[in-house]
Amino acid sequence: MTTPLTPESKIVLFGGAGLVGQNLVVLLKQRGYHRLVVIDKHPANLAVLRRLHPEVTSIEADLSIPGDWQHAAAGADVAVMLQAQIGGEVEGEFTRNNVEATRHALEACQRHELKFLVHISSSVVQSMARDWYTESKKAQEKVVAESGMPHCVLRPTLMFGWFDRKHLGWLSRFMQRMPVFPIPGSGRYMRQPLYVRDFCNIILSCMLKQPAGEVYDVTGREKVDYIDIIRRIKQVTGARAMILRIPYGLFWLLLKVFSVFSRNPPFTTKQLAALVTPDEFVLIPWWDIFDVPATPFERAVQETFCDPVYSNVVLEF
Repeated sequence: MTTPLTPESKIVLFGGAGLVGQNLVVLLKQRGYHRLVVIDKHPANLAVLRRLHPEVTSIEADLSIPGDWQHAAAGADVAVMLQAQIGGEVEGEFTRNNVEATRHALEACQRHELKFLVHISSSVVQSMARDWYTESKKAQEKVVAESGMPHCVLRPTLMFGWFDRKHLGWLSRFMQRMPVFPIPGSGRYMRQPLYVRDFCNIILSCMLKQPAGEVYDVTGREKVDYIDIIRRIKQVTGARAMILRIPYGLFWLLLKVFSVFSRNPPFTTKQLAALVTPDEFVLIPWWDIFDVPATPFERAVQETFCDPVYSNVVLEF
């Protein structure tokens, strides 16, 4: 039975200080929801959220470790599970942050009889790629499915928008700092980028409709080659970097060398392999299913990098 969501409803965002969570807080506030709780372990990104939204309850906690943070689910009507280890060079971090953290969040939800959970998975569970991120996200979905918690699952593709620290946001900042922007191989790797503002509207639709047991693969409506994404970012931001194609093997070697000097590199050899994997994800008519208009890619890029308030906010890795 669907529990009506009102402006008085308490909403918990697990891992809510990242890309999706920060955008979702903006959207929920715009729609009148004010009992928001964000739980995240990243102190710098949580500080950004507190500066932008001081009225939102924010809790700094590592979800992979049980603790007092679990009491935050008390009285909550809906929760969104957003925490995710996306990149990194240590396998155990993916298990800890994608699987163990999910178990503890679910324990809190069950203990406090949460009405509905929106679980944010990833399109990688349908990918041909085989890496730590992919396998940990599959395991995470399994944990949620077996919990018995009323929930739905959203599997987004590569996302971009305000607060993007890992993907197009990092690429745009790199492009503006460096004289040359390297592209691996031909750069003709088809992507289906999803605008995070559209995705947040989809999350809100799920919170309202509460389609228990449903799994949705949410893909960007337009197909765009990686090199064309880079060219569009360069055009919008006015970056002067020269776009230069280099052999895949050399690109891989440069990433490998960089990873020696960075514990948490923004782009790894595993992500490079995923980039060139020829995936094409199923496109469902989510704009009809969720009644959320799809923002055209070119306009979404313009909004992402030209907004007077949020375009200049940079999160940490």
